[in-house]
Amino acid sequence: MFEMRLKALAKINLGLDVLRRREDGYHEVKMVMQTIHLYDKIVLKKMKKSEIRVKTNLFYLPENENNLVYQAAKLLMDEFDIEGGIAIDLKKFIPVAAGMAGGSSDAAAVLFGMNRMFRLKLSRKELMERGVKIGADVPYCIMRGTALAEGIGEQLSVLPPMPTCKVLVAKPPISVSTKFVYENLKLDDSTLHPDMESLTKAIKEGDLQGIAAHMGNVLESVTIPNYPVIAQIKEEMIKGGALNAMMSGSGPTVFGLFQDEELARETYQKLRKGDLAKQVYLTDIYNNPASYSVSPSTDPRVNGTETGIF
Repeated sequence: MFEMRLKALAKINLGLDVLRRREDGYHEVKMVMQTIHLYDKIVLKKMKKSEIRVKTNLFYLPENENNLVYQAAKLLMDEFDIEGGIAIDLKKFIPVAAGMAGGSSDAAAVLFGMNRMFRLKLSRKELMERGVKIGADVPYCIMRGTALAEGIGEQLSVLPPMPTCKVLVAKPPISVSTKFVYENLKLDDSTLHPDMESLTKAIKEGDLQGIAAHMGNVLESVTIPNYPVIAQIKEEMIKGGALNAMMSGSGPTVFGLFQDEELARETYQKLRKGDLAKQVYLTDIYNNPASYSVSPSTDPRVNGTETGIF
C-alpha cells in the first residue's frame, strides 16, 4: 500500500468535570466524549528516503516535530525500524486549539494509517497504549464513538451510541489557553459540578432530551467570565432552537445539539452572517468508529470553497 487517505474526526465533550488537581500537576477528570462528523483530511504516502515530511494547509501550523502527526509517525518508525519514510499531507478543517481534539485526532489517524500501511499488526488497544505517549486525548481519538473518560482522560469506558442529531459548531475569533483555564479553575465547596451520573444514564437510555438537559462543563466557570462571547454564542444557539449548547473542552468552541434540522440550518446561517463566530460548521453525531476512509460525497470542499456543511 503506497498511499492512504484518512479522515481524522473531531470530538465534543457532552460533559466535563474536573475532580481534583493531582500531585504531578495533572488534573483528574470525568468526561463524556462524543465523535462528530467534522474532520481533517490526511493523505499518507510512502517515501524511499528515510524521513518524515509534513505539509499542512495552514501557514501557522508547525511541519516538524512540534506537530503531533510528526510525533505519531516517528513513534512507530523508531519502534519498528520502518524502512523508508512517510509524507503526511494534512488539511485542517477542525478549529485549531479549540477544545475539539483536532491535533490528537490527526495523530490517531496517522497511527492507524501507518499500522495498516506497514502491516505492523497492532491491535486497537496496542495503538491506544502508544497514543497516550503523544497526548491524553489520542487513545480516545483512536477508539472514537461515545465514551466515558477518567483519570487524565486516558481511562476509557465505552458507552452506548448517542442518539443521532444535528450538531452546530461555532468557534469565536479568540484563542483560549488551556493552561490558563486549568490554572484559574477553583475547586472548592462552591464549585458547581455537572451531573455526570444523570448524563451517562440518559445516554444509556438513548434519551436525547435527557442528554441535553444534563450537559455541563465545569471549565465554563473560568472561560465565560473572561470571554463573554462564548455565552453569547450559546445564547444564539438556544434561541435558535438548540436543545442545549455548551463549550467543548477548554474552549473556545461552542456546540449546540438540534433535533430539528431546519432550525439547525437557520441558526447556522445566522451565525455565519454574524460576527460572533469565525468558523461555523453544521454536522452530525458520528457513531461508526471503525471507518477512517474519506468519502468523496462528504468532502467538505465544493469547487475549492469550504461549505461548512459536513
